[in-house]
Amino acid sequence: MNKTILIVDDELRIRKLVADFLIREDYNILEADNGRLALDILFDHKVDLVILDVMLPEQNGWTVCKEIRKKSNIPVIMLTAKGEEVDQLLAFEIGADEYVTKPFSPKILTARVTALFRRMEGDKKNIDEGLAIDTEARQVLLNEHSLHLSPTEYELFNYLIENKGKALSREQILNHVWNYDYFGDLRTVDTHINRLRTKLGTKSTLIQTLRGYGYKFEATK
Repeated sequence: MNKTILIVDDELRIRKLVADFLIREDYNILEADNGRLALDILFDHKVDLVILDVMLPEQNGWTVCKEIRKKSNIPVIMLTAKGEEVDQLLAFEIGADEYVTKPFSPKILTARVTALFRRMEGDKKNIDEGLAIDTEARQVLLNEHSLHLSPTEYELFNYLIENKGKALSREQILNHVWNYDYFGDLRTVDTHINRLRTKLGTKSTLIQTLRGYGYKFEATK
């Protein structure tokens, strides 16, 4: 399925220029001319990347980027005439992935979009439909939203998927995730599995209980 990009800029000419180049690369395009509309589109549609101007009516790009990061890890490219170092640092601090100053080359911008998608796909491993793990960022993503896992929950999940399809005893899990110097009992594993299942929501059934033994992770990929 082709990826969808939201272009947010109050100048129609810039939106059309960028859209024309991205469409040639088979991207689907959505457009917004103000920050409030951009957020409405983002939370009503499946968007894979946002190209976001800073100087916007309704809500500026800084505010929009912050709102995006509260709910999503989709990549954001800031597109702006503000080229000072302090502005670039602020963009990265609030969660932008790239920063492109105006005037810009639409060809270079398109290349950056493609490179960003390629980099993301290199880091992210799809586990099941809508479920992925990014080992570089130590994140588990459910429908593109990062799950708030504790370090131990992340290690537990990673161990399960590394051994997908294998029956793992509680002792094996305890020894690997908590290390051999941990003196807790096996109920610790059950407690963390239950917490992990709760956070996985509809994907919780991928962690199968092996009665009297341990657990197994099954997925379609």
